[in-house]
Amino acid sequence: MTQQITHHLTDNILMGYAAGTLPEAFNLMVATHVSLCDACRAQVESYDAVGGAVLDQTPGNDISLTPGSFAATMALIAGGAPDEIRKPRSRDVVLPKPLQDYVGGGLDSVKWRSIGMGVKQAILPTSKDASARLLYIPAGAAMPDHGHHGTEMTMVLQGAFQDEDDYFARGDVEVADSDLHHTPVADIHEDCICLAVTDAPLRFQGLLPKIAQRFARI
Repeated sequence: MTQQITHHLTDNILMGYAAGTLPEAFNLMVATHVSLCDACRAQVESYDAVGGAVLDQTPGNDISLTPGSFAATMALIAGGAPDEIRKPRSRDVVLPKPLQDYVGGGLDSVKWRSIGMGVKQAILPTSKDASARLLYIPAGAAMPDHGHHGTEMTMVLQGAFQDEDDYFARGDVEVADSDLHHTPVADIHEDCICLAVTDAPLRFQGLLPKIAQRFARI
């Protein structure tokens, strides 16, 4: 099914992904988005091509192979890959393949933890320079109003949400920075599931959200 994606990742984020300079959590966001978005995937491929051309033209990047390298490589190919047990790929329609690799399966494999008001989250294992989590927001429910100390990217996997900025449906990504203060509200027609990544804690105004923030690590 074709994804009607109208909110994409920025060029700076896509270039950082191609260059390998993003935190692991942000790489996960990009990989998940481009698995659904033809436009952003084409952009990443173009940046990869440009990067490869630059490396080819950079002095000192000539690599000489040792004698016998080709023969040794062909021998490894002829030997075949070692036998291994492969887990069958999930046919989950909510989680794209990059997320399934982190979760260990489809949506049924997500280990949700309640953070109040019907909202649940599952923190994904990534490096400490940024965090990634799956969020489950009941239909019609609102997240606490908040700002941002750094960058937050939120991608819709199921349902939709709306805030003061726009409306975001499956595949759409909202990129928020310190200039954006908003109150995301899940669409009333379906529970909303999102992937959210941040490189700094959120900035809450209310007392209860501030208290919950310590336990939810957001």
